[in-house]
Order: sequence, then C-alpha cells, then structure tokens
Amino acid sequence: MEPGNDTGDGNTSCDVRIRRVYEEPSADDGLRVLVDRLWPRGRSKQSAHVDVWIKDIAPSKELRTWFGHIPERFDEFASRYREELDANPEAVCHLRELIDGHPRVTLLYGAKDNERNNAVVLRKYLLDTQVSRQAASVRKSA
Repeated sequence: MEPGNDTGDGNTSCDVRIRRVYEEPSADDGLRVLVDRLWPRGRSKQSAHVDVWIKDIAPSKELRTWFGHIPERFDEFASRYREELDANPEAVCHLRELIDGHPRVTLLYGAKDNERNNAVVLRKYLLDTQVSRQAASVRKSA
C-alpha cells in the first residue's frame, strides 16, 4: 500500500516521504522530521528547516557504527534496525502521533546513499506495521 492512499477502512494514511537533509527544502515537504541521532554536519538549524528532531528513533550508535554505510551490510542493518524499532515503542509511537497529525511528513536523513539509509528502513517499517495494525483492527471488528 502506498502512502496517502485510502486504506479501505475509512482512514486515509499520511504521505510519508524521505529526503536528504542537505537538499533544499520543498514547499510540499509538510512536517520535516530529522530521524538521525547526530545533527548533520555543516547545517545550521535554520538552514536545515527541521520542524522536529527525534534522536531516539535513529539506529543505536553500535548499529550505526557496525553498518558504516557499507552497501553489502544494508540488509542485515535493516533487519537489526527493525528489531531496535520493535524494542523502542515510545519513539515509534511519538513519530506515529506526529504522522497522524499531518497530511504529509518528510523524514530527513544525513547519509549520502539515498537508497541504503535508516530513513528508508524507517519509512518501510512504518508502512508495514501500519498495514499490520489495520489488518488486526479489521479482524477484531469482524
């Protein structure tokens, strides 16, 4: 299911996008949420246009260090990061509350690799778990 589509239960999910924090902000970014543990080098708070910074949603220092942005480690990184997210319901809930309150949210990250980074994993995690939660809700009401 793509973000922003009708879920079939009367609710419309938020459009969750990702963007590198070093890119120029777009007028249609919606709420801009930094999802890295460290503030991006060389970016001032003003120039980054970050609305919310959720450090606790980012991968642990140990996992980030192990991954080291080595492409061959990405699948294992994604699996371990999803486990960390499962074990961190407070941060996930905080992000979900922000998402539920806005029609569009852009997750910001600092990594150079646009395809293999924590925001990519986080966005997929949010969408996957949203579908799972909705399916469970449908089963309960049936």
